[in-house]
Order: sequence, then structure tokens, then C-alpha cells
Amino acid sequence: MADLRFLYKPHYGTSRALVIGIDIYKTVSPLGYAVSDATAIKETLIADLGFAESEVTLLTNAAATKEAIQRAFQRFAKEDVGLDDKVLVFFAGHGHTRTGIRGEVGYLVPHDADLDDFSTFIRWDEFTRDADLIRAKHMLFIMDACYGGLALVRTAGAGSTRFLKDMMLRTSRQVLTAGKADQVVSDSGGPIPNHSVFTGHLIEAIQGKAATPDGVLTASGVMSYVYGKVANDKNSNQTPHYGHIDGDGDMVLRAPGLDSLEETDTKDLDRLVSIPYPDPIIEVDSTDLKVGKAKSLLSSETGAIGLHDLLSSEVRRFLAATADDAFAPSSSFSPEELVSRLTRYEAATIDLSVLLACISQWGGPQHLATLQKCLARSSDRLESASGLSAWLALRWYPLLMELYCCGVAAIDAGRFDSLAAAFGTRLPSTDSHRESGTFVEAASDAILQLNRSNALKHIPGHERNYTPLSDYLLKVLQPKLDDALFLGKNYEAAFETFEVYFALCAADAGVAKGAHFWCPIGRFGWKHSVLLRVLKEAEAQQRNWAPLKAGLFGGDIARFTKVADEAKDTVGRLHWY
Repeated sequence: MADLRFLYKPHYGTSRALVIGIDIYKTVSPLGYAVSDATAIKETLIADLGFAESEVTLLTNAAATKEAIQRAFQRFAKEDVGLDDKVLVFFAGHGHTRTGIRGEVGYLVPHDADLDDFSTFIRWDEFTRDADLIRAKHMLFIMDACYGGLALVRTAGAGSTRFLKDMMLRTSRQVLTAGKADQVVSDSGGPIPNHSVFTGHLIEAIQGKAATPDGVLTASGVMSYVYGKVANDKNSNQTPHYGHIDGDGDMVLRAPGLDSLEETDTKDLDRLVSIPYPDPIIEVDSTDLKVGKAKSLLSSETGAIGLHDLLSSEVRRFLAATADDAFAPSSSFSPEELVSRLTRYEAATIDLSVLLACISQWGGPQHLATLQKCLARSSDRLESASGLSAWLALRWYPLLMELYCCGVAAIDAGRFDSLAAAFGTRLPSTDSHRESGTFVEAASDAILQLNRSNALKHIPGHERNYTPLSDYLLKVLQPKLDDALFLGKNYEAAFETFEVYFALCAADAGVAKGAHFWCPIGRFGWKHSVLLRVLKEAEAQQRNWAPLKAGLFGGDIARFTKVADEAKDTVGRLHWY
């Protein structure tokens, strides 16, 4: 299966650890507290985080040779280490950095290292490569040593929020080191006697100081806490280095109430948690850079043309990446192929979707034409084709991502003009949506076709959900939208409120053309209060209601009330809530 998110479970199997501490070296100067640090970490893992003593391997001094360390690490690559296991590696000892023709190379120094022979050291990137052989979904490397050559990526912005259960379904390889190549580790003087500055703050973080107010402790939270404490400690001359080397999940070290999120398989229960994250390490041509450029152009009085060009380029890239030659509509259906297509569609679409969300939230009237143009052009590849009905319907999935991103951003900012622009986008006439003149109509019809194909019921983990597409999109879109728009815990409410407007506006468009009432029912089908809240707002404000003033429902409160009453009755007959 292409995307392991669908194989992982929202809990852990076995918690495993390799803990190494070296005070005494054969040919290298000794340290004072590395063994004490390693021993304390082992005890903390067992006492505070619930690791079984039999699953924590401790190597100290003469036992921590290069061969022994590598053998113990490779032990995690055996078949009995499960997909849902977590693995923590702690090293306290000397680190070393050597500059090569391609940059710095970081090393760990084992007990039997010879300073004149680099083959006796352990290259950091050996751990990186060998981690690919380990099936455990989450790995955390903690190195109380300083060295360079780390390539850390995929960190989230400070103050980000993430869905707790969703973090358990995404792979991660995270790393925290005590300092960078040109820094010296403080081997004493920390907050706990007989421990280094770094490990002292690390132990305090694990014991609870890095937890959220409701007790959630994650690797990112620990890393952020240790980073701030060590960098500002009066006895420290070092700045920890940390982030992801792969994946975008997060090791959950402790999370009260996590089990309750698995109690039902019909409703997607999850909760957002705020976690302190490091400042992002920006990659060239990353989503962050694109979003930053878009925000700059949106704030400029003369940036409209530049924004148009930026989005046009992204649409062209999107159209090339989602062409039918990469998503053959005639191939046979299987859950594995469904997962593969969803994953590849998401990779091809997310940057464009987030950029459109930025316009939806901050764009002025001069920018909404660009928003509509990009939405319309995104449908260019949807010309008539033959093939399996499920795959033909799924071609609309990327455009649904775009619409949801625009809609969530608009709702969060109260920008009903943006929402009206997105819904009212006129699509080019093609056989695939010749009856659907606007984006909201075509998107609604696409969801109907997806429902009829029953394809979405094959999303792993969503087979029995009332609203599988809605539940799935909620998690897929959240990290990128939160990073770009800083939605925090408002995200879920904005998402579900958007779905109410999507359903009501789609139904209104159909009824206006004489069709029978139908609307795409999202999570509000089993969270009835979301729909009722929107209806109460409209009833209280009447003609002054912002959606009407923006042109939704033709600006007519009676027209809104007609579809709203139908929607309320339809949801009431479902008995999902």
C-alpha cells in the first residue's frame, strides 16, 4: 500500500529504546555525566512513559563499542518490530564533525573510537539510512552531543495545532541534538545535579514540564521545551538543533484520553491540541515559500499581476501532475489503488489549494477574479472520458480539496464575498459537467457520483463512517491550512460550518433550476448543532445576514429559508446524531 497512514492504528504497540552513555573512552578525553545521563533516561522512560524494562537496552562505557551500538540499533529492523511501535534512541557522549566536499558530516564517537581513524566512528547518516529498514511508525533520536551535517526538514510553525489521533497515523523520524558543530556541550551545571544541562532539561520535559495543559506530551513539545531552556540556560553555550528527518507525524509520549477517540468507528472523533514547535526550516520551493510570496503580493497595492502569475504557474503544474496518463480511468478498482490515487492527488494539489485559501481569506475584489480563474482552469482536464465510474468520479477529488480550502478560509475570516466567488465560479462547458454551470453545482454533483460509486467507503479506517469524504478531508487539509492561516482550534468549526454553506448553496442552485432537493451532507449530518447554529443566525439577522448581503441564495431570505427547512428535515430523518 502506497501510504502507510492507512495501515497505522491510533495507538502504539511496543515502546522500544536504545540508550547509550559513554564517560570512558579508549583514546578520547573522558566525560563526567554521560553514563549518569543515560541511566536516568532509562529510568525516566520506564517510570514516566511506561516503557517496559525489557524493551530498553542500555549500553555504557566499554559496552558501547561501534559494533555493539550498530548491532543494537539494527535489532529494531527485525520483523517482530511492528508498524505501530515507537522507537527512541538516546546517546550521551562525544560528537564530531568533519567537513567534506559536500558539506559537514556528523559522527557519533563510540567507546572504541580512534581519533586518527574515522572508520571507527559512527556516521550520523548511517542511522538515517538504516532507519528506512525499521517499520516502527515513530522514531525519536535524542543526542546529548554536538555535531553538524544534519538535514532537518518538515517542521511546523510555532503555535501550530494538530489532531491528536491523526498524529498517530503519520510516520515520523525526529531528532534532537544538544548543539551544532561549532559548539561545546555543557557536561554539568544543569537543573538536576550530576546531569548535563541538556539532559537535565530533557528529563524535566519528559516528567511533565513540556506537556500541554491537558497533559499531552509529544516529541515536538519536548524538543521545543528543551531548545528554549538549553539555549537560555546561564550555564550553557549551546543551542540545540532539532526537527524532522522524515515524515510529518509526531511521537506521542503521553496523551490522557487517547483511548476514548477510538470508541466508535462510525464517527471520526478526534481533538486538536496545541503543541510548541520549532521555527520552520524552509526548503527551496516549499509550500511555506509559496505562501509567503502570495501573502506579500496580497498585501501590495501593485501585487495583483504578480499573484496572478504565481497562481497561473501553480495551476499549470497542477494540471500536468493530475493528467489522466498518471491516473488511468480504465484500470481496475482496489483499495490499494484508491489509497495510491488519493495520496498522489493530494501531493499534486495541496500547494495550489493553500494558495487559493490565502486569496479567499485576504484577497480584495481585484484578487477574486484570479481565484475564480484558477478554480475554473483546474477543471480543464475533466473533459469527457470513458472508464471506471469510481475513477472518473475521483478526478474531482483535487477540485474538492481546492473548494474546501477556499471555503474554510472564507468562513474563518467571515469573507462571504470570497465564498460567493468560489461557489459562483463559471466552469468551461464540457461533457463531464454540461448540466453544471457553477463550481458549487459541479462539486455537489461530483460528490453524488462519488457516493454512488461507493469508492469512499473503501478508504481504510473510514469503511463505516457516516461521512467518509468529509472525515478524511478534515484531517488531510488541516496541517497545511493551519500552517498558512494559523486557524488553531477554530479549524474544525470553520470546516463544518463551510460544509453547511456548501450543502445549502448546492441545494439552492438545484432547486432554482427545478431539480429535486439534494445536498452533500457533511459532518453536520451527525453534528446537528452546526446546521442549527447557521439557521439561527439567519433567522435572527434576516436581510442583514452577511451571506445574503454577499449574494448567496440570491440575497433572498425566503429562498434561503426554503432550502434550510428542507435540509433540516433531511438531516433529521438520518438519525445519525
